[in-house]
Amino acid sequence: MGEIDESFIQSIEHRPKSISVEAEGIPVIDLSALNSQDLVVQVGDACKNWGFFQVINHWVPSSCREKVDLASRAFFRQPSEEKRKVRRDEANPMGFYDTEHTKNVRDWKQVFDFTVENPTVVPASHEPDDPELQEIVNQWPEYPPNFREACEEYAREIEKLAYKLLELISLSLGLPAEKFNGFFKNQTSFMRLNSYPICPIPHLALGVGRHKDSGALTVLAQDDVGGLEVKRKSDGEWVQVRPTPNAYIINVGDVIQVWSNDKYESVEHRVTVNSERERFSIPFFFNPSHNVMVEPLKELTTKQNPARYKPYNWGKFHTTRNISNFKKLNVENIQIYHFRI
Repeated sequence: MGEIDESFIQSIEHRPKSISVEAEGIPVIDLSALNSQDLVVQVGDACKNWGFFQVINHWVPSSCREKVDLASRAFFRQPSEEKRKVRRDEANPMGFYDTEHTKNVRDWKQVFDFTVENPTVVPASHEPDDPELQEIVNQWPEYPPNFREACEEYAREIEKLAYKLLELISLSLGLPAEKFNGFFKNQTSFMRLNSYPICPIPHLALGVGRHKDSGALTVLAQDDVGGLEVKRKSDGEWVQVRPTPNAYIINVGDVIQVWSNDKYESVEHRVTVNSERERFSIPFFFNPSHNVMVEPLKELTTKQNPARYKPYNWGKFHTTRNISNFKKLNVENIQIYHFRI
């Protein structure tokens, strides 16, 4: 990734520890008994107590995951000048990028992003009074030749899984299974291919700095290298999530935290880097339509438990958050707590 500069260096309090603590107790949920009440209870408990869980027997074909994994590795191992032919920018935030920032510190990673709906409609700017919309169109590299096919096929399979999980979460909140589905009619969901190159300063840098996911759900595939760390709710300790073969890691995002009126909480997480092996992962960010107003659901609020958030527009919120991907800000990026009542 070129010469190391200070933009990668985390402040002392956010640097990874030399010895990582392995997470114990993160639920592993078997989805083969889909629609059973016990499964609904398991998902609800996992969302409430952890905000993270793993799923197995999820029906995503292993061949589909293997294809996109091979295509991702082939793409990232090309020379930089080839990858930059599909480089993203503020006009089109889909494609390759290698200078992303989290919490205003540069991440030790390279990414390739593509939307599930192509094109995807989003606000043209983050300005609240600007009604203009724009279409985001995916850009695809020439190499590897099966790259687009592998990515699109995988995205559709993960999308099916995301809807199943969303319905289980809805049931766990005492709501109808399809309560949330309408919010995703013209979804702004996207898939990200992550490459974390070998890092000579793993004690100073992070693959992704501490953050919470702003959307509804994240469905993550990670390889056997590992590096995902979750901030444990019980004591605030950073704990590493050991990779489980052929499992997916699911985490609740900020949108579900608001919809549930804080019953389920989005959890802070980060990614450490490795001095010996490169790491690959593929998160799917399940996001609602740009015109959705995110607010606590009326069914989950009462006089005794009133709404804890003011409504906010998802498209404007997401567009504002994206600004920090392209430049370092002098202030903290927008967060859901800015809308807390």
